[in-house]
Amino acid sequence: MLIFLLELLPATLCLPLSLPLDCSDIHNHDSTKPSGVYSIYPGGPISPLQVYCDMETDGGGWTVFQKRFDGSVNFYRPWDHYKKGFGNIDGEYWLGLENILLLSMRKKNELRVDMEDWEGEKAHAQYLSFAVDPETLGYALHLGSFTDGGAGDALKNHNGMKFSTYDKDQDTWENNCARHFMGGFWFLNCHDANPNGLFIPDSATPHGPVLVSWETWKGDDYSLKSISFKLRLRTDIKCTCAT
Repeated sequence: MLIFLLELLPATLCLPLSLPLDCSDIHNHDSTKPSGVYSIYPGGPISPLQVYCDMETDGGGWTVFQKRFDGSVNFYRPWDHYKKGFGNIDGEYWLGLENILLLSMRKKNELRVDMEDWEGEKAHAQYLSFAVDPETLGYALHLGSFTDGGAGDALKNHNGMKFSTYDKDQDTWENNCARHFMGGFWFLNCHDANPNGLFIPDSATPHGPVLVSWETWKGDDYSLKSISFKLRLRTDIKCTCAT
């Protein structure tokens, strides 16, 4: 019923500051707010959701839904975990497919993926739009046009794909991509990006393409030091919010 009611609301609806839909609402009200953990309300006033807000990158206002940087959280998880979310909001985490769906339904968002290698070099990839389908359609991924920030478009072949985990295979490979590559994602057959794969420290023995990777930047056998996926209201859309 909640999903049905949300579908009736305008795509760019803003709530009063006391009930921000996402990090962009918080940032637009007070641009001096620092990056950190905040409560947002994409599911309504009785369903607060804690998220990490990036208030610095490219103007700020980003709602982070995936974050890897130290290997402290296991991302080799079943469907139910990826659906509901897991991890530590002030550390590594996955926000949950249902929460990502709510965010993508409430506003027209852009996607940014930031990453860093073990030599301190940074790169990013950006997509003009981001949305996912409901669970009945496999939480399929839909991306808009790509802008390169040095990382390359590793999501090109993931666009349009349903989400897969080791216990719910929705990819096109004859085997199971999520089981083989150690993490859930929007796999085709299988990946050019594996952000939820096995986190391997720089000094560890190479593990091949099961690790956290972005093929168009460092190849599929280079383990990234960090990667994060984040959403923000598209900059070409203005939202008049209550103050």
